[in-house]
Amino acid sequence: MYSMIGKLTAKAGKRSELTDILLRAAEGVSGIPECRAYIVLEDLHDHDGVWVFEMWNSQQAHDDSLKDEQVRALIAEAMPILAGAPSGSELRVMGGYGVVL
Repeated sequence: MYSMIGKLTAKAGKRSELTDILLRAAEGVSGIPECRAYIVLEDLHDHDGVWVFEMWNSQQAHDDSLKDEQVRALIAEAMPILAGAPSGSELRVMGGYGVVL
């Protein structure tokens, strides 16, 4: 199973707008069977920071989702309100509470 966590930093005063876009992205990918989780989190210590945790059956499934027109439109909507490039890490899910492998 493939996973990633990423931090996106909104321009000052734009975090709520960015969060709304990412929550719409979560709704969009919820219909993709290969997407196991897409969780949007606001950073408690960085008032402009938003984190996204994604879990997919495979990296290919994630990469394929980026070709979806709705996903591409949401990415284009978010780009102008980002303060910089997203950062994060790719991860391999090993197990744990709440995870069905």
